[in-house]
Amino acid sequence: MSTTVEVMADAIKESGTSFIAGHPGGESVELMEALRQRDMRFILMKQEVAGAMLASTWGEISGSPGVCLSTRGPGAANMVNGVAYAFLDRAPLIAITDQYSSPTYSTGLRQRIDQMALYAPIVKWGSTINATSVRQQMRRAMRETTSCPPGPVHFDMPQSETTKDVPEIGSQAPLIANTLFPGPDRSDLKDLLKMLGQSKKPIILVGMGVLWNRASTQLVALAEHLGAPVLTTPKCKGVIPEDHALRAGCIIGGLIERKLVSQADLIITVGLDTVELQPKAWPYSTPVIALSNAPSLDASVPATMEVVGNLQVLLTRITEWSNENSNWGGKASEIFRQDVVDALNTPSNGLSPQRAMEVARATLPRNTIATCDAGASRLLVVQKWESYGPREFLTSNGLGSMGYAIPGALAARIAHPDRPVVAFSGDGGFLMAVAELQTSVRENLPIIVIVLDDEEIGLIRIKQELKGIPRYGVKLGGLDWEKIAQGFGADGIAVTTEQGLQAAIKNALQSGKTTVIAARIDSSGYVAQFNALREL
Repeated sequence: MSTTVEVMADAIKESGTSFIAGHPGGESVELMEALRQRDMRFILMKQEVAGAMLASTWGEISGSPGVCLSTRGPGAANMVNGVAYAFLDRAPLIAITDQYSSPTYSTGLRQRIDQMALYAPIVKWGSTINATSVRQQMRRAMRETTSCPPGPVHFDMPQSETTKDVPEIGSQAPLIANTLFPGPDRSDLKDLLKMLGQSKKPIILVGMGVLWNRASTQLVALAEHLGAPVLTTPKCKGVIPEDHALRAGCIIGGLIERKLVSQADLIITVGLDTVELQPKAWPYSTPVIALSNAPSLDASVPATMEVVGNLQVLLTRITEWSNENSNWGGKASEIFRQDVVDALNTPSNGLSPQRAMEVARATLPRNTIATCDAGASRLLVVQKWESYGPREFLTSNGLGSMGYAIPGALAARIAHPDRPVVAFSGDGGFLMAVAELQTSVRENLPIIVIVLDDEEIGLIRIKQELKGIPRYGVKLGGLDWEKIAQGFGADGIAVTTEQGLQAAIKNALQSGKTTVIAARIDSSGYVAQFNALREL
């Protein structure tokens, strides 16, 4: 007979996830022992939030739910931001928090908070682990977390339940759901096909749903069939290779993209989740067809019609049954890309952030996986870094959290042990996750961290300047990057020129060690760039 934690460990391993990330408490040790006995991995993080972000990103890349763990009380509270990442960035995650046994919880006060209530607003489902129902709880968790849209589930794990024997049961559902999504009949898409046939200039706006159904190949085929330009949200960079003629760029909610979208006579959204968009009114009067794998309930995008189904199937059928269109998209995409380049080419004294990104992309191999933190530098990274496959660019968009780039990169390294992984961060975001350099070194997960060092919290400084407020409370600087990295067992270097950055990246690739490269940049062009692109 198996114990509760043994059933949990077996289910996690069967789902395709071979590790748990987090910072344990006393009630966790039995679960950790169950992992060890199954040759699974426990990745000790220095911050619970980083463990949740790592596990969530693993879930996004692999499709199997990531699993994170914290102790009760302070650990559970500290892990909230990482679970919020999974909630708003739509990542499959199982979050486990230690908890007192029922008698202690009923009478004690120290380290006791209502963890189920704490997590309830940011999870799809939550439950308290019980030995008599844990098999069913794990099956429901797997379905809840991976169903569209994906998201986190939460388990409170009382100490009294961890080593109880779990009763055997007869027939039970498979751990992983075996769900079929039959395709539509042609007659079901009659009105959609009519709209496509009447369109001369369709444009495709792509969101996360394409990733949930792994439908990037079918998306590219439809774009080529229609000759339509493609704009993606930042999390979808690479679903159409970014050197493809029909790839226009990224949706950032700014004025610059309206020029392109407004030329279209039909907007086709594919898997677009409005959590990815800026919280402002939809700016277009053009008719919209929405292709979705989950109904859109917020009504933020005024779709003339919404077709819900598996996007691989839908895109294949629409490509098969629709007429080819004129190839207006190639030229339109080219013009848009040039408009973005021109907007970002602001003058600079010294190393500019845009040139730093161009040097990084030219130096790092084509198959590099990149992660990106929130902050002022994110705008440049999103526009200047090119990705050539789905899930090769990883960022926090729905939550927009700082401190993501390093744990996200560690997850990418676990998923892709033979590919280069680079984390782009500002100095502020880097400092929020700096302790995970030790995780990178100790767990043998080498990554390259490129810090765009502007010695301040740049995004807030930009907003102060745009509002005519003096710079205040945003200054950083004075950091010895080499010693910071070396203190964690990593390599570190600060550079001030394009040649220095290129050499540092090449050395990091050759060494195969975790390396921090601080690129000291001139950020004086940020305000002009934001004004040109973002409509702040």
